[in-house]
Amino acid sequence: MGKRGSRSQSQLLNTLTKKQKKHLRDFGEEHPFYDRVSRKEAKPQICQLSESSDSSDSESESESEPEQVSGYHKLLATLKNVSEEEEEDEEEEEEDSIVDDAEMNDEGGGSDVSVEEEMAAEATESPENVPLSADPEGKEDGERPPGTSQASPEEFTDAKHESLFSLETNFLEEESGDNSSLKASQDPFLQHVNKELKEKEIQAVATNPKTTHELKWPILGQLVFSSKFQKLETFKPPKDIDLKSLHLQKPLESTWTKTNSPFLSGPQKSSSPFTPLQKELFLIMNSYRDLFYPESTALKNGEEIRHVYCLHVINHVLKANAQVLGNNSRHRSQKFGVGDDDDFRDQGLTRPKVLIVVPFREAALRVVQLFISLLEGDGKKKIIVSNKKRFQGEYGSDPEERPPNLKRPEDYEAVFVGNIDDHFRIGVAILQRSIRLYAPFYSSDILIASPLGLRTIIGGEGEKKRDFDFLSSIELLIIDQADIYLMQNWEHVLHLMNHMNLLPLDSHGVDFSRVRMWSLNNWSKYYRQTLLFGALQDAQINSVFNKYCVNMQGQVAVRNVPMTGSISHVLVQLPHVFQRMEAENLASVIDARFNFFVNKILPQYRDAVMSHTLIYIPSYFDFVRLRNYFKKEELNFTHICEYTQKSGVSRARHFFLQGEKQFLLFTERFHFYKRYTIKGIRNLIFYELPTYPHFYSEICNMLRATNRGEEATWTCTVLYSKYDAQRLAAVVGVERAAQMLQSKKNVHLFITGEK
Repeated sequence: MGKRGSRSQSQLLNTLTKKQKKHLRDFGEEHPFYDRVSRKEAKPQICQLSESSDSSDSESESESEPEQVSGYHKLLATLKNVSEEEEEDEEEEEEDSIVDDAEMNDEGGGSDVSVEEEMAAEATESPENVPLSADPEGKEDGERPPGTSQASPEEFTDAKHESLFSLETNFLEEESGDNSSLKASQDPFLQHVNKELKEKEIQAVATNPKTTHELKWPILGQLVFSSKFQKLETFKPPKDIDLKSLHLQKPLESTWTKTNSPFLSGPQKSSSPFTPLQKELFLIMNSYRDLFYPESTALKNGEEIRHVYCLHVINHVLKANAQVLGNNSRHRSQKFGVGDDDDFRDQGLTRPKVLIVVPFREAALRVVQLFISLLEGDGKKKIIVSNKKRFQGEYGSDPEERPPNLKRPEDYEAVFVGNIDDHFRIGVAILQRSIRLYAPFYSSDILIASPLGLRTIIGGEGEKKRDFDFLSSIELLIIDQADIYLMQNWEHVLHLMNHMNLLPLDSHGVDFSRVRMWSLNNWSKYYRQTLLFGALQDAQINSVFNKYCVNMQGQVAVRNVPMTGSISHVLVQLPHVFQRMEAENLASVIDARFNFFVNKILPQYRDAVMSHTLIYIPSYFDFVRLRNYFKKEELNFTHICEYTQKSGVSRARHFFLQGEKQFLLFTERFHFYKRYTIKGIRNLIFYELPTYPHFYSEICNMLRATNRGEEATWTCTVLYSKYDAQRLAAVVGVERAAQMLQSKKNVHLFITGEK
């Protein structure tokens, strides 16, 4: 490109590395980053290559004067004679130079390497050419210290498959899908992303009261529509639904019916492609409103709901990518300087558009399998799935690993099926009927991860290496099985929500002329749709939905009240005494409960007659506090928590059964993960109402495990306050709970069960 003085061509060739030679042979020029010019400044020359030509000659040699021809043309001709052995060595060197990151979704498969990746790879090899964006410490996990410009290149740089999955270098193909739906003004996707908010509307959100409207739907039941923006629109579900009216991107119109066929049967299979529940859920999803559905259970309808939100995810990603690829084609066909740049604003500040949070690898496996099924359809035209074998090996499970003699409740078997590892994250890129698994996060369309997997990347304040820029442009957030995170670590969910849709610290190579204005204005959180699914109504889940979901389209929450509680499933004759405690505010409930238990409840059970007392404790922090108090008072007790070793659990169960220990402190998380039957219980104390309503009846039914004629002495005591209204209603029913909350007296219930 620049002059090289009087050096010969062979000397110039010897100064180039193998990667530079390959780049020169493929592109007809050496990249300016590697251009070793003399100290005298010289104006670089660029070889103009035709798109259809593989050679490095200029398009019209007759029009070029001899002195204007770059010396790299002659060097390129020399490189054409490189032996086959040298080419093989170059390919091996390229493969060895790519760092395989096992911690964070690295690349797999093979493809031509782009110019930018060759620059990054060569820069990591040559100390004198290290770019400013490289990690100076050379770490492998790709998490960068706060304030740095970019994470390590091996973590967030596409080194393979870039030509196939890059949105910047691809164009819309006719066979890849019809883009007519994107042109329709009725398309809810276009209506959502093209809607422009005004500055005064954003400023008014903080002060505007939330307007609500209640409506009852046939299947979902009681819905609460709410919004902080001025206009609140509600709608009713139509009786019939047509796939064409939903504006599904091809090939989803043809693939959805077959993918969803396991849930369709009889006349319903021919009349509608959705189940009644799926139809109402998808109408809300397709309107881009936030949704909270607290009645999704792994045993009943969890898989049915997973199918419909995967359809919404693929539909959103295909439309977004088709818009980018279509604009690429338009931009390429237009002459320079023609057209408005705002017409091409179709992207966020980073590429990831969808984040799906699931608790276990098994759930991630099923989500990816649904993606493949939705894109393949009838199977006549298979799609390309990169790293499929590796994915099945890491996210699949071996049925022989599970002991066959374990007997657990049906809901336990449904939740803990398959691979239950809770530390994972994976990027998925989708483009032109191709899926790339283990794509780097900044080259992915969809991110699938557990809260713990995301927390280890996001890090915390003061940590040296952390990164959360990939969350800056999430347009669709799905939190599935939210109730399980209460049993894992709810703090990880809160930490994730606090880092959603923040402005990135680095540009990550984005073309700002293509970024939507509302993304540049840091208004992405008002355009993000959040879909929250769980198995129960809980104050912590409700808090996340109310605090972090500020979608301009509004929010929809399902608020059905339980008419019958789980106490009706208690099968033993047992008197239930509900002791009400008073607390000044929500912050003082923890201390009020502890003082009430120590001063009012525990003295009644200190007598040796009240032996075999199990104390059920939902919160681990309350468990630690009680354990320390019992040790201080030198009470005869043992304990079982989720961190207790197997041998310790066996000893505690034996001592409690034999009466050698009067009290057993028992945590809810241990019961959730193990579901052991504790024998020898005569007295039962619920320090707090269980998180899962059916745990109440399960614990109570443990009393019949040792039937020795002690039924007359069984007792059950429950502590509650006015702030436990949701859990109380789930246990005793909404009508009885309302009466108990209005009355300040203790309530005595006697349940006549089956002997």
